[in-house]
Amino acid sequence: MYVRHLQVNDFRSWPLADLELEPGVTVLVGPNGQGKTNLVEAIGYVATLGSHRVSNDAPLVRYGTSRAVVRAAVVNHGRELLVELEITPGKANRARINRGAAGKPRDVLGILRTVLFAPEDLAIVRGDPGERRRFMDDLLVARAPRYAGIRSDYERVLKQRSALLKSAGAARRGGGKADLSTLAVWDGHLARYGAELLAGRLSLVSALAPHVTSAYANVAATEDASTPSGRVADLRYRSSLGESLPERYGVPGAPEVPWDEAVPELEAALLAELERVRPQEIERGVSLVGPHRDDLELLLGELPAKGYASHGESWSFVLALRLASYHLLTQDGAEPVLILDDVFAELDRRRRARLAELVAGAEQVLVTAAVGEDVPPELTGVRYDVREGEVHRAA
Repeated sequence: MYVRHLQVNDFRSWPLADLELEPGVTVLVGPNGQGKTNLVEAIGYVATLGSHRVSNDAPLVRYGTSRAVVRAAVVNHGRELLVELEITPGKANRARINRGAAGKPRDVLGILRTVLFAPEDLAIVRGDPGERRRFMDDLLVARAPRYAGIRSDYERVLKQRSALLKSAGAARRGGGKADLSTLAVWDGHLARYGAELLAGRLSLVSALAPHVTSAYANVAATEDASTPSGRVADLRYRSSLGESLPERYGVPGAPEVPWDEAVPELEAALLAELERVRPQEIERGVSLVGPHRDDLELLLGELPAKGYASHGESWSFVLALRLASYHLLTQDGAEPVLILDDVFAELDRRRRARLAELVAGAEQVLVTAAVGEDVPPELTGVRYDVREGEVHRAA
């Protein structure tokens, strides 16, 4: 899998940019603020329908214009597909495949897979649980695009249910009577979609954990002798169900529970826990149970990476998570495009060299850097200079 051609119109800082790409390594070099990241962000958007830098689409449209268009020719197992995405803030975005009729953007999911490394990734280790939930759910969708619909349905139900709890709590505190006649209905919807999302996450963490352990050992192989020994990286899913989560889930090395068994079992557990905490939810006006309250624990030995890992160890864990994602997606049958967005400027010399060594053999690697010398020599290939609103292939 690789991107053969990228064109953007009114995307971020670019009125127009046209870029021919090929397998192997491509490096985009130029001073900060020249639009390098905007180009790889556009490629990531084709793969995920989202940005690694902002949470909504409005900043993606060039100031003073009403819409942006991203076109990417993607080669997958010898077949080329042209993906066109029209981004219009405040309106429904549109998508076309091979210049066909306009359809839903979600239709393009799965055509391109990417794994993107960026300085913002450090928030996965050091940030709040929402960063780790997003990491899990984005990878879920990359593996199986149907999870985009499950995720959207869950978020829609959660919003409606939370609004009901908030108004009911306010009514009670004001001495009035809360109307909770529809709460049981929303409980059922939340439990159903929540069980599907939870089952997917549990399966994902089980599959991803061995890759993370291996990738961290490879990335950290160049740590100096002062690094504590026995610091094995691992993952553990922490559910808001707590002890109500059936015992066979989340046990390292345990056989994976089949989907058709897991979803009904988890749905029943969610319904039971929702009933148990209902008084607290009404009093506080928030939904206390469900995947939106869960977390992914990142462990180094027996300690959580958050709060205990050094800066270097945190970066090693971030790199391990992305490399593990790459290996997992490759194992699924389609090697993703690797994007390294200004990441080498954040790493010390040893981690730069180690990361370059680990990714150099990928089918397509796209690298951005403000200074060409930041890119390790192992990542040689085509170079583009990006500056003053233009992008040119270097001689």
